[in-house]
Amino acid sequence: MQRRISRVAIVSVAQTRLRPSWDRLQHVDLIGSAVTDVLKGTGVTMRDIDFVIDCGSDVLDGRSISNCGFLGAMGGHHKEESRVEEDGLWGAVYGVTKILAGPASIGLVVAYSKPSESDVSAYYSTLADPFYQRPVGLNHRVASGLAAREYLRAHGLDPEVLDAPAAAAWRNAAANPYVEVADAPDAATVASGGLVADPLREHHVSRNVDGAVAVLLAAEHIAERITPAPVWVTGMGSAMDSQMLTDRRPGELEAAAAAAGTAYRRAGVTDPASLALAEVSATSVAEELMVLEALGLAPRGHGASLYGDDSPVAVNPSGGAIPADPVMATGLVRLAEATRRLTAANATTSRAVVHGAGGIGMQNHCVFTLEV
Repeated sequence: MQRRISRVAIVSVAQTRLRPSWDRLQHVDLIGSAVTDVLKGTGVTMRDIDFVIDCGSDVLDGRSISNCGFLGAMGGHHKEESRVEEDGLWGAVYGVTKILAGPASIGLVVAYSKPSESDVSAYYSTLADPFYQRPVGLNHRVASGLAAREYLRAHGLDPEVLDAPAAAAWRNAAANPYVEVADAPDAATVASGGLVADPLREHHVSRNVDGAVAVLLAAEHIAERITPAPVWVTGMGSAMDSQMLTDRRPGELEAAAAAAGTAYRRAGVTDPASLALAEVSATSVAEELMVLEALGLAPRGHGASLYGDDSPVAVNPSGGAIPADPVMATGLVRLAEATRRLTAANATTSRAVVHGAGGIGMQNHCVFTLEV
């Protein structure tokens, strides 16, 4: 008979440094580094792992079924391995669900990206409708600019409201040893940057970086044998909005709110403000504010208020996705960052919310709630 499993924990996380280009390392090098590090100190070997889930993109990698070339680096040879062609946070959903279902006890989730070797705009263009959206040049930057314009208009805000959150993101990233930042711009520098997609400027949009991340999941009956501080997954939710931008509600991310509602309901969260740590993904600052509002952490149009010194929620102390967006791995990096902060010796909170996104204009959303 299969053991009944009621909880799953994150027992170890590891990632490479996120930098604009790992030009001297290949995908297998980045993946192998993360996988090797995630096992250190756990007492777990690859023989103990029941399954491997990897997240990446054949389009970004430049070849079909690209994960087959990385099986050795991720420990997937002669082992159950599955590919999720979406942000790594969806891979974590798959892994947690697989363990809860009973046939596995320990799983490894890996996400990776080398956008320095790809045309990221062309990748996003392939996600656009081929008849109406793609011919007019729609990509992630254009979609972000349109979303930002609608957000500012819907709430009567000036573009300057985006500058301080952007500066905070870059400042936090500069203090993060896992992110390579040569110079963190202040709000004045952000405001004077060149326009990328009106009203968004250079430092308002996410910077693509190379890197890999690995997360080790374990069932409740063995998690506490692996680590004295397991991070429990208390809730998960995901949702998808319409592909057509004109069908979405201007200035809001309804799918993010739906995903959060499911995660909160499963976790028994009635007050989102009790989740004092938020690691969220976004392709622009405006969309980051929209995510925070969709998660219920701030009223509509007031997401920027969470970046002040008196904020009840620590938003992206890692820096988030604006300074470091390893496409297809961004959400899993957020999960790893939240896990490290919840288990740190100086941790100030025991609960967190984690968010990942995918698609043009952040069409897809995934939300986790965590607790130690």
